[in-house]
Amino acid sequence: MSSVAPLNFVERLKKDLTGDSGSRFVFLNNFEVERSWAVGEPKLPGAGISFAGTTVNRMEEMGALLAEADDVVVLKAPMDAEFTAYLGRLGAAAGRVLAAENGSPAATVTEDALESPELLAKLRELADGRTYLMPLGVSPAEERLAKETGLPLAGPSAQVGKHVNGKIFSRRLVDRLGLRAVPGEVCETVGELRAALLPRLASGGRAVVKESLGVSGRGMVVVKDERGAERLLRLIERRGADAPARLVVESWIEHAQDLNYQLVVGRSGGVRFETVKAAVLRDGVHQGHRFPVELPARAREELHAAVEAIGAALFDEGYHGMVGVDAVLDAEGTLYPCLEINARFNMSTYQSRIAERFIPGGHHAIAATFGLRPSRRHSFTEVAGALGDLLLRTPGESGVLINNFATLNAAATDTGSFHGRLYGICVADTAEGALAVRGEAESRLRELTEGRS
Repeated sequence: MSSVAPLNFVERLKKDLTGDSGSRFVFLNNFEVERSWAVGEPKLPGAGISFAGTTVNRMEEMGALLAEADDVVVLKAPMDAEFTAYLGRLGAAAGRVLAAENGSPAATVTEDALESPELLAKLRELADGRTYLMPLGVSPAEERLAKETGLPLAGPSAQVGKHVNGKIFSRRLVDRLGLRAVPGEVCETVGELRAALLPRLASGGRAVVKESLGVSGRGMVVVKDERGAERLLRLIERRGADAPARLVVESWIEHAQDLNYQLVVGRSGGVRFETVKAAVLRDGVHQGHRFPVELPARAREELHAAVEAIGAALFDEGYHGMVGVDAVLDAEGTLYPCLEINARFNMSTYQSRIAERFIPGGHHAIAATFGLRPSRRHSFTEVAGALGDLLLRTPGESGVLINNFATLNAAATDTGSFHGRLYGICVADTAEGALAVRGEAESRLRELTEGRS
């Protein structure tokens, strides 16, 4: 009696979005596509400074660990040979890599591709009726690339993606679906902000003001008290009461557990839950996201009900594709199932194939970002040497799997220290063990990058 092997993550996604689990994806990992969606939108004063675009743009290298053998990954530049060899020995990367021959550090991978005739020619050769362009999210640049290459988009239009990605859309959708909402309201104009913000601070709690199309924690201000509110109001009210604001104001849920879950809305309207992860804090400092996550039974049921309701509503709006939803679980176990919708790939998406292959049942993982301050460029051999026995070298073992190296040196200069990042999946047989691996790895990486010139 023959048995059919279950579909893996990428095969499931292909079946959902193309109807064919054996189709081919060309992964285009245009991180922070929201920057395009937010062009022309009103901004909050003092809402945070963007991490260097040169580093964010090199996060596209994560796509190399997402592709299956028949897939293609478009990168801004060829991968580091030492890092490529590591992934090859581990069996972590399977797809074919195509790199742009022309590019700018400040440009997205899509923008580089559009300026690279040799790459465009190679992409056109892939157009065979079963190959799809699969971006992180769709903006006008990705639509142009699809037109230039003849590769159809596996995702929705840029217009639909931007529409359902807004925090105002999420807020109104929660109300329409009858899901439990964090106390708050929408402010379309500057004049509405004062009445929405000040009452939320009267009882002593904090509030948060969020741009509808803010990205990665930017475009938001946490307001601690009425004094802080007045400072913000003075700045923004200079625009005039009738000026557009496009903000969401909400009470801050204290001592909450931050959750992120993924679902897929299929091209034919099917909705499928993928995974849920929880933020890890140590002494108030974000350490990454852990998985698997055990939720209280009631919260788990409510989350799955929210997946079905949100997915169906997004399909009705014309959306199909990967969806990430931010939620919180308060100290009493009450779930607020939708703070905002991300109509795109999420960091969790880039960990899904890794999780299937390198995190066996019963093991735990933390997807970590290591923020470093190197004073010079470092090779992958140096990174591997610093991690030593912590570097994951065999599937199923404990350790750190580095899933992006390009971001370490992306912002390097010849004039002193710079901000660098490494991304890794920290694996152990217990949740505390994974956290310990993460802590020790960060210590060793800091010793490498800060301990010598």
